[in-house]
Amino acid sequence: MTLKKDLLASDDSNSYPRSKARVNTLPHLDDFLLHLQTSNFSPETVYNYERDLRLFSFFLDEDMGISFSQTNKVVIDRFKAYLSSEDRKTPQGYDTQKRLSVSSMNRMLSALRRYLKYLIDYDYDVPIPPEAVRLSKMPKNHARVAEFEELVRLIESPAKFEKIKEIRVRNRAMLETLFATGMRIAELISLNRDQIDKTGRIFIRGKGNKERFAYLTDRAKKHIDEYLSMRTDESPALFIPYSGRNAGKEKARISTNYLQMKIKKYREMLGISVPTSAHSLRHGFATYLAEQGANPAAIQVLLGHQSLHTTTRYVHASDKYAESTHRKFHPLM
Repeated sequence: MTLKKDLLASDDSNSYPRSKARVNTLPHLDDFLLHLQTSNFSPETVYNYERDLRLFSFFLDEDMGISFSQTNKVVIDRFKAYLSSEDRKTPQGYDTQKRLSVSSMNRMLSALRRYLKYLIDYDYDVPIPPEAVRLSKMPKNHARVAEFEELVRLIESPAKFEKIKEIRVRNRAMLETLFATGMRIAELISLNRDQIDKTGRIFIRGKGNKERFAYLTDRAKKHIDEYLSMRTDESPALFIPYSGRNAGKEKARISTNYLQMKIKKYREMLGISVPTSAHSLRHGFATYLAEQGANPAAIQVLLGHQSLHTTTRYVHASDKYAESTHRKFHPLM
């Protein structure tokens, strides 16, 4: 099953060549992907499942030389080792020396688990139960969120570094929106103009097809209004590309790769040492709301998390805030 190209149109398309693995290695794969689509999973999510499962298919074909029906716990362990190795190949046969993060590995393993559950639900034979595909333990790293002043500098940086006015105003509006709402980057690039009402409230259908409202600050709304006042096109997309092969196309949208690349470039040019991405703006949104005394349950709603436990792991107080809390509340100070 191949997703329509127009679903992933972008400045720098984040799609890449399809796997050369045999289509029939994973039985009923097309039916599974169709099931995801009819269950209202986003096109990007369906594409990610397809890509991750075709990687497993490639591994079975090219590395193990076995069929799907021969999969067992040992094969799963070898697949996990394959994902963590630096000399693995991509499904297209290209060499890669980049080690996958644990979260990326777990995403691929989760895709395999959901696929196995689907086969069981539809009474198909499976060689191994879904629970046998165990996720890797996530490292408990000390969370790092850039200081508030640094995030503000990053958000304002397009005005300093972009020479073309349309790109300068658009990129500023995108960064303002990310930090004002705490939305995911995929949610941002999929926004349409008509999703924003006059008060700055945005209706979002987010991860897991969960619906919620996000809210623009007056500052972010001002920058979006400025950007839209420059638009003369009829595209429903809120943010559109001005360069690249998709520029000017009716369904073209900014890609996640483009925005991530720009944020990395701005950070380096500003000399910000803390690694910062679009996701970091979401973390910063939650962290600094918490520092201002926001209720964790309210932050959970704004982030679109199903579990409050997820939110508490997501909201990381800065070292500065932890220090001030220690000084304020320690009984022997």
